[in-house]
Amino acid sequence: MNSQNKEAKSTNFICNVIDEDLSSGKHVGIKTRFPPEPNGYLHIGHAKSICLNFGTATDYEGYCNLRFDDTNPSKEDIEYVNSIKKDVEWLGFDWDGDVKFSSSYFDKFYQYAEELISKGLAYVCFLSADETRVFRGNLKEPGENSPYRETTIIENLTLFRKMKVGEFKEGECVLRAKIDMSSSFMCMRDPTLYRIRFETHHQTNDDWCIYPMYDFAHCLGDAIEGVTHSLCTLEFQDNRRIYDWTLENLDDFNVTSRPHQYEFSRLNLEFATTSKRKLKLLVDNNYVNSWNDPRMPTISGLRRRGYTAGSIRDFCERIGVSKVNSLTDISILESSIRDDLNNSAPRSMAVISPIKLQIENYPEGKIESLQAPIHPQKLEMGTREIFFSREIYIDKEDFLEVAPNNKYKRLAINKEVRLRNSYVIKATHFDSDKDGNVKTIFCTYDPDTLGKNPSDDRKIKGVIHFVEASKAVSAEFRIYDRLFLDSNPAKFDDLSSSINPNSLEIKNGFIEPNLSNADVGRAYQFEREGYFCRDSESKELVFNKTVGLRDTWNQ
Repeated sequence: MNSQNKEAKSTNFICNVIDEDLSSGKHVGIKTRFPPEPNGYLHIGHAKSICLNFGTATDYEGYCNLRFDDTNPSKEDIEYVNSIKKDVEWLGFDWDGDVKFSSSYFDKFYQYAEELISKGLAYVCFLSADETRVFRGNLKEPGENSPYRETTIIENLTLFRKMKVGEFKEGECVLRAKIDMSSSFMCMRDPTLYRIRFETHHQTNDDWCIYPMYDFAHCLGDAIEGVTHSLCTLEFQDNRRIYDWTLENLDDFNVTSRPHQYEFSRLNLEFATTSKRKLKLLVDNNYVNSWNDPRMPTISGLRRRGYTAGSIRDFCERIGVSKVNSLTDISILESSIRDDLNNSAPRSMAVISPIKLQIENYPEGKIESLQAPIHPQKLEMGTREIFFSREIYIDKEDFLEVAPNNKYKRLAINKEVRLRNSYVIKATHFDSDKDGNVKTIFCTYDPDTLGKNPSDDRKIKGVIHFVEASKAVSAEFRIYDRLFLDSNPAKFDDLSSSINPNSLEIKNGFIEPNLSNADVGRAYQFEREGYFCRDSESKELVFNKTVGLRDTWNQ
């Protein structure tokens, strides 16, 4: 590791292990891997794993593989493969060499399975799924040996080869490891290594009808690729015993330099679920529109909502790496994107809930061109052209007939406010429709207040935003709230009981004309409203709200 990387790298228990392994000579270089299953889209929890695996490899000038754990064709799809590659690249990481697939090693996996059978360490079992559960026992009682456990090596090899060529039906038999049915760890009670699936695989087509289980394929894939440190989340902690048992009992990998598994806490985020199964249910049951719905905690959903790759990497850095499971405050994620966009997002004005305002002493037919900063703290970004005329739009929330107190900083009858980057106005009266809703607010303006305070030292407490009416561009605004009402929806078996019915509100309003060709995915700060980006899935002008200017959830 060079001095620059050493200063920049994170410090955590995994780094301590790697430092010790390098100093002892156990390893001379570092190789990690990110091994997603292509059975869904990646979520924010995967982002933590991506940042950890790729980031650790970068810190130690090593390598990180992207390897798809594609061992269950019934749930996998090439759509997920492509989306995962896109997400990893978008986050700013590049894998070592070509993309890897566990399916590329199916021939080798099969050979290693036969080696275990030949050593009397695996057998073909014909117990049904229900019978297997009974024989396995429970946490208080040991399991019982399968009646097929003592089948001879020769017969097991014959049966396994018959499995390979499709002579048995799905579910008729499996290949199991012969470990210990009395183990206190349930995962070590003769776990399944192979099962039968007559499914077309997205990589191998119909070449195989038997597929390895994750616990068997995972450690072998690591070993074949020369991975040094296999980083997994805590739910795989017990399964490390299968990982070690498999490699210790194969001649090619029973060496001190073989891979070792290390577990860290998974990311559990408030008001979200990071269960891929539950996320799929949200999509399948139409609680959201798609995997990349901006309310979803998927990487593609966050990207569509306007989150940047840098903000997600920053979030993962802020929460750190530990061995203690906890529920992460969503405000940390929102703080990361605010900090990022506050520095980079151009400013503009949008009126999301418009109401018309007429300035009675402004000349009819006149449209005035004004200049406003693109970013008030970064004058080098230049200025933008805004317009002013007799008729403008302001937000409904910025007007009350009577100001409730002296601290009120918005518009009210006989009260003055400044229009952002423009003049001071004073409301005089308004008209309403038959239901009592305000239709038009009538005002006067002070022509001597452009860019300066009133000449008679009047104190103007409030500033509101506006869009000039004749050049205003219509736009749709999608205001997203948290998808769940409960901070820990994972505790509900039925997620629908915690769904926020107001997680999406659609409004129609106006934007400045300079945003009529806003770039898709580009972030903007709509002054006084929040950060928005143009939706990537809409042909019309649709803006997704990324986050508010401040956290108002608990206020």
